[in-house]
Amino acid sequence: MNKKHRMKSLFLIYSMPVLITFLFLLLSSVQVLSCDMLDRDSLLSFYEHISSPPPASPLNCCKWKGITCNSESRVTQLSLPGKGLSGTITPFLGNLSFLSHINLSHNHFSGSLPVTLFRTLNHLESLDLSFNFLSGWSSDTTMPISIQIIDLSSNRFNGLIDYSNFFHRASSLISFNISNNNFMGPLPSSLCITSSLVKMLDFSMNKFSGNISQGSIGRCSKLEVFRAGFNSLSGPLPSDLYSVKTLTEISLPNNQLSGTVNNSIVLLSNKSLIDLNQNGLTGEIPTDIGMLSNLKQLILHTNALNGSVPPSLMNCTNLKMLLLRNNLLGGKISSLDFSNLHKLEVIDFGNNSFVGNIPDSLCLCRSLTAVRLSHNQLDGQIPACTAALKSLSYLNLAGNNLFNVLGAFRILMECDNLTVLFLARCFHDEPMPDHYSLQHFNVFQNLKMLSLGGCQLKGEIPSWIGKLKKLKVLNLSYNQITGTIPTWLWSMPSLFDLNLTQNHLWGELPREIGGLKALIADDTVPDLSYIVLPYLSHNQEVRSLSNVRRAIKIGNNNLSGNIPVELCQLRLLEELDLNNNNFSGSIPSELSHLVNLEKLDMSENNLSRKIPESLTSLHFLSSFSVENNDLEGEIPRGGQFDTFPATSFEGNPKLCGFLIRRSCTSGGQVEILPPVPAAEESESLWYAAPFGLGYLVGFFAISISLLFKSSWKCFV
Repeated sequence: MNKKHRMKSLFLIYSMPVLITFLFLLLSSVQVLSCDMLDRDSLLSFYEHISSPPPASPLNCCKWKGITCNSESRVTQLSLPGKGLSGTITPFLGNLSFLSHINLSHNHFSGSLPVTLFRTLNHLESLDLSFNFLSGWSSDTTMPISIQIIDLSSNRFNGLIDYSNFFHRASSLISFNISNNNFMGPLPSSLCITSSLVKMLDFSMNKFSGNISQGSIGRCSKLEVFRAGFNSLSGPLPSDLYSVKTLTEISLPNNQLSGTVNNSIVLLSNKSLIDLNQNGLTGEIPTDIGMLSNLKQLILHTNALNGSVPPSLMNCTNLKMLLLRNNLLGGKISSLDFSNLHKLEVIDFGNNSFVGNIPDSLCLCRSLTAVRLSHNQLDGQIPACTAALKSLSYLNLAGNNLFNVLGAFRILMECDNLTVLFLARCFHDEPMPDHYSLQHFNVFQNLKMLSLGGCQLKGEIPSWIGKLKKLKVLNLSYNQITGTIPTWLWSMPSLFDLNLTQNHLWGELPREIGGLKALIADDTVPDLSYIVLPYLSHNQEVRSLSNVRRAIKIGNNNLSGNIPVELCQLRLLEELDLNNNNFSGSIPSELSHLVNLEKLDMSENNLSRKIPESLTSLHFLSSFSVENNDLEGEIPRGGQFDTFPATSFEGNPKLCGFLIRRSCTSGGQVEILPPVPAAEESESLWYAAPFGLGYLVGFFAISISLLFKSSWKCFV
């Protein structure tokens, strides 16, 4: 045998084991990737009921997207979150006896949860069906013994839960989340009897009611997170709640809880979040609350807490958020030493009864992004050290007894990130900071909201305001501002809410008013900026700039001349208040172009001629007044006009029409109609009732807009 043949033989001899091993591994992998026929048929039955394309490899379900198999070719995981799937969740999944994880969250599944689905899933550990449209629920539903995590949040489940049956076998349960549904009845009183391993319970945003049963939480010896906010729970906090030493979060906001917060809460040394806002809690904040060294968020606003803020709270060095607004708290705020709260980001003491100066120690909290001390009884000046708060974006000191507005502005201009500044009802009878006082400063380049209303400031509208290119909301109402409205005001690129009410402005309304870009374009991108601390506007809580009403309010001044037609270009305007001025001439018929207008007040002026018929096309107009003018002719009929009260037209003796019971004669004379006889009362209700023709027209207009004008945006 020659050398060449010997080499081939040796190669075959030595390589054969390697080849055999390779073939074995290849066959093994094929076997693993193959699919158990029972599992495949169950999955195919499931796919038949949902809006999903057929699997790419119909014979091998282990290769299907979202499917995981074990070494025995059995399906163990079904994970298809956020795929836009719809249809029903069929009981066929119950045949997947090795299934350990189901994640079908963030889809569009509807219908009921099959009662028999979980009876055979003896290996199921995790079930996530959150953010779907599931609604049906059976009291016979029972979780398997192996289940550890259940997330059914953000669906449409309703009714009562038979907890004794639901958790009958769930001895391994760790996390249970059914938030944002419509479940009702009491919270479970024996949840942790079956499983002592529970760490997280979330019942928030449902319709649960009644007391939190004594002993129901105390048995959960390993519980870390307890959430049940936005329900109708009542009664006191159960005392056994304070015995669960593992708790890190208690979140029970927006309920009807009463009583006090027991000082025993300081025993929960792991606590990082306490949220009990918007309840009926009374009494004082626990004296020793400073013992909670891990506390990061203390949210107790909107209760009836009284007394002072415990000095020990200043020992919570990990505190990031401290919200105590809307209570009955008081005391000298300057006695509190904030110097150790280096991590504090948000502090809200608004609407209480604190007195004294703004403490300098607050300036040492360099992480602060939001400060609200409004509506207290504070006095003095804004501390000069406030300029060191470079991260500050929100400052609300309204409704206090501060002075030196010019000094305040020079300090606050150093806060480069300031976005929201509320100083209303402060600095009484001082001069308005003018252009010459601030001309050498780069003023508020990031400011979006500025309120100086109710300060009785004197002077003219300062031109430095025109440099605020990002300003969206400007409130200078209830001051002593004089002069004319400057034309540059109407060229501010972002401004959409202007309030100059109750000043001493005179002259004509400039035609440049039609240049407010933020009130013109339908394609204006709404500012979704989150306002760190919400504020009240029109009795509504505003949390985002996109929720601020688009408005021009210039009532109670000395403005004169005609209402400029250019005003009618502001198609996004929702409120227009021109009342109590000296406007004359006719009402422009072009006001009908303001298709989003909800409130229109032109009362207490010198307007004449007829009310334009075209205004009946303003389908969102819910408030209208032309009282005390010199208008004449018949009041238009139809649209929202049939819903306005007669008081909207008082003080115009030449007006006539059904709404004010004055007949319009052919000779132009006004004849007062007699009272409507009882027999005719029912017929007149069609026109006078708020659910009359105008209301229906408005309703259908809104419906058609929502159906066919997807680009339309409603700003509340």
